[in-house]
Amino acid sequence: MSLLRYAVTRALAIVPTVLILYTVVFIVLRVIPGDPVTAALGTRSIPPEELEAIRERLGLNQPLWRQYIDYLLGVMRGDFGESMTLYGRPVARDIMERFPATLELTIFGFMVSVVLGVGSGVVAAFRGGLVDRLLRTSSIVAYTLFIPWLGLMLKYVFSIKLGILPTGGRIDPRVNLDVVTGLYVLDSIITANPAALVSAVEHLILPSLTLGIVLSGVYTRLVRIHVAEALRSEVAVAYRARGLRESRIAVHMLRISLIPTITMMGLQFAILLGGAVLTEATFSWPGLGSLLVERISYRDYSTIQGVTVFFAFMVGLVSLIVDIIYAIVNPRVRY
Repeated sequence: MSLLRYAVTRALAIVPTVLILYTVVFIVLRVIPGDPVTAALGTRSIPPEELEAIRERLGLNQPLWRQYIDYLLGVMRGDFGESMTLYGRPVARDIMERFPATLELTIFGFMVSVVLGVGSGVVAAFRGGLVDRLLRTSSIVAYTLFIPWLGLMLKYVFSIKLGILPTGGRIDPRVNLDVVTGLYVLDSIITANPAALVSAVEHLILPSLTLGIVLSGVYTRLVRIHVAEALRSEVAVAYRARGLRESRIAVHMLRISLIPTITMMGLQFAILLGGAVLTEATFSWPGLGSLLVERISYRDYSTIQGVTVFFAFMVGLVSLIVDIIYAIVNPRVRY
């Protein structure tokens, strides 16, 4: 099977998953007791005819099957509806404004998890003994840590006690930055703004460490197992018989053992997108996670539904990219 045909097949396989999640979110939000418009308005009192006008504008006066189809068609056009708390404001605008912050945090958290996890996994496989046991134990502990607790501990040590890192936010408000992509580190480089770059990286360190440390444990155990197996394989024995140095053998074995790790990396990246919700709330990070928590408190069903469906799209997209990369690295999976 060609790579293009394989990619199309995998893309079509993701569609039912996204559709199922959309259906579940749609149903759950509509079986919750109470009127969503009244709940979103809170203590504000408006005339009944205005309430009915709002319901009509949001399509809530339509039968459920009609709401389901209309919203699904809207999502396919990139229209996630209008916010209930910010009347008339498109949910898609809020998503596009907040998503770069979540993406930037996810990318840096992913890099931290890969560096810590793959590095410790390789060291555990090569050193063995006490080092191996300590690293395996630490990986289990890291994976069981509660993200908000770890974030608060890091803030207490590095922000409050040592005072060397900021407690939250994305950038120092005193720093001027011309936003191009919404990714502050990249924008700082594009606009040649070293002050903004330093500030953006400083604000990223603690949230990225929080995400990276928790998810690095998976890589540690996975890489350690595959590297250890590769070092005991007949290929490694043949390399040693030819007189290759251990460092060269290590490079070859690491390359072989990383093939099954690629799939896990994609899954972990998708988990990071969801895990960012807790991290953003801990560090006042203005991303999709904090938007979701904020609108849940206001019972803004439109935004909750839109953000959840958008997360589903992103997870599906990441899974598709990982499948394609894996098919390139290991062509046998296409057949």
